[in-house]
Amino acid sequence: MDLTVEDAPERSRYEVSADGKAVGFCAYHLIEDGVLALPHVEVDPAFEGQGVASELMRESLDDIRRHGLKVVPICPFAQAFVERNPGYGDLVHRS
Repeated sequence: MDLTVEDAPERSRYEVSADGKAVGFCAYHLIEDGVLALPHVEVDPAFEGQGVASELMRESLDDIRRHGLKVVPICPFAQAFVERNPGYGDLVHRS
């Protein structure tokens, strides 16, 4: 399965496609200068358990890092992903 993740700023989300078909997204919104909230991650149930959501999070967080931003992972999946992947811990905004 060929996965592609792209930022769709007009929809305030990162979108993941599998073999060219949209199958999920990671929503975001700016909560303060340089800080994005990640309130929702969703993947088509037909693609659950295949690593699609994890790839979506990896690519999204890598792009957020390239832009020098921080995140507040609100979605339980986003929170768990960051906890399981401590290499992304530096992206979490601490207030």
